[in-house]
Amino acid sequence: MSAITFIHPDGRSDHIETSDGESAMQAATRHGIDGILAECGGNAMCATCHVYVDEAWLARLPAVADDEDALLDGTATERLPNSRLSCQIQLTPALDGLVLRLPERQV
Repeated sequence: MSAITFIHPDGRSDHIETSDGESAMQAATRHGIDGILAECGGNAMCATCHVYVDEAWLARLPAVADDEDALLDGTATERLPNSRLSCQIQLTPALDGLVLRLPERQV
């Protein structure tokens, strides 16, 4: 088991327990985190699970793949250097404590 903290634009946060091997998007939707729409169900086709990875965690993630990179160019909120799609963040024990910031909107 690992944990993720989602920080909402208004500053409130949700700390959830996750299952290793699931994506951050799956964990968010399973726990009812508002702010993650996941319209495509995690198939990296819609960019409605956009998050900002806390800087302290960014280097621990694998590089952005070409398909994710292309989708991040079309997010509803500004793409930043720490933007990722939460469906592409696979949770492992090394990511226990991950902090993800939610954008103001997904669509």
